[in-house]
Amino acid sequence: MPDPTPTATTDALALGDDLRAFVDASPSPSHAVAELARRLTAAGFTELAETDAWSPAPGGQHFVVRHGSLIAFRVGAGAPAETGLRIVGAHTDSPTFKVRPNNDVRQAGYRLVGVEPYGGGLWHTWLDRELTVAGRLALRGGERALVRLPGAPLRLPSLAIHLDRAVREGLTLDPQQHLVPVWDRDLGEEPGLLEALAAAAGVQAGDVVGHDLVLADTQPAARAGADGTWVAAPRLDDLACCHSGLLALLAAPAGERTQVLVCNDHEEVGSGSMSGARGSFLEDVVQRLAGAEPQAVHRALARSVLVSADMAHAVHPNRAERHEPAHRPALGGGPVLKVNANQAYATDAASGGWFRERCEEAGVPVQAFVTRADLPCGSTIGPLTATRLGVTTVDVGAPMLAMHSCRELASAVDVPLMVGALAACLAD
Repeated sequence: MPDPTPTATTDALALGDDLRAFVDASPSPSHAVAELARRLTAAGFTELAETDAWSPAPGGQHFVVRHGSLIAFRVGAGAPAETGLRIVGAHTDSPTFKVRPNNDVRQAGYRLVGVEPYGGGLWHTWLDRELTVAGRLALRGGERALVRLPGAPLRLPSLAIHLDRAVREGLTLDPQQHLVPVWDRDLGEEPGLLEALAAAAGVQAGDVVGHDLVLADTQPAARAGADGTWVAAPRLDDLACCHSGLLALLAAPAGERTQVLVCNDHEEVGSGSMSGARGSFLEDVVQRLAGAEPQAVHRALARSVLVSADMAHAVHPNRAERHEPAHRPALGGGPVLKVNANQAYATDAASGGWFRERCEEAGVPVQAFVTRADLPCGSTIGPLTATRLGVTTVDVGAPMLAMHSCRELASAVDVPLMVGALAACLAD
């Protein structure tokens, strides 16, 4: 079990605070990539462009960005075809609402912002929260700008119970009709959302030619729980694993094998994009690292292991019956090994055993999760990446409650445990 000493708790709280800062800096996948890039740059990593020719030397530390995804790597002393790679994967996106191209909605004397759901969120948890818009703007000439509207300009107000007594029997939300955030009163010809976003980004509205924008909760991530070790925050799924993967890469000692961190966008909607796990991003980078010899990339992947790190379901104290009785991960209990007989997770005997050995060497406890046999199972980037690349893969995660809520709950105690486990995997 986790070390209960005051020093261990202090270290966990410090890493929990760092996780909260990471989440607060990442209201959208584009912001998450920018924060990852900022931290990597501060640690001595240099950015590469996909349009450039690469010549990464042993010991080189680099990262590359493709839209809302990022891959960072430390080049090992050995050739990847001879040593393989150690890869940690996570994803930058979370369930939210995407702003529509034509988003100026006016009704009942109000101005609203047209949005559509992104991913499978618990949409009722977004009601009556202070929201904003964040993401990236596409500018004339191919430039990009990150933007986040200041303050809390948007809200999804609930309907008063006096106007819908049937809500006591259960709340039903039509996303087209009921989940359109209120922005302002409709006073006529005042500036629209595009002008507000351009002003926040410091650009001219006429220079904005496109956008990729999401809604975000404006309440900062917070300490919670009796001893302050719980982390209450939006987007923990899966920014928490992006954060742990980053810290693990920075902590892992350089060795013979090349170490890779991949943070993909679009996991919540099936990963089917040029920057998602179904796309070619990771494969393209591995091919560049493996070299020009025709069989090098195949030999490298055959010697590689991918740790797919996505958050896991902790047992719910009020709904324990929804969990498989012999598999009930707890907050603060350490990384969770995820297994599914129908391959919703890519873990098999060999990859799961390899992960357990690495955790044992690092002194990190391991929990296990399988879904009930009478319930469907979620999935992640693990099976998709394993299918595309043919790489040995294990699916793991940190335990959490309220997954896909507007505000989720995890434990700071699990942060150093997850970092330690992933660092051990990268250093293997």
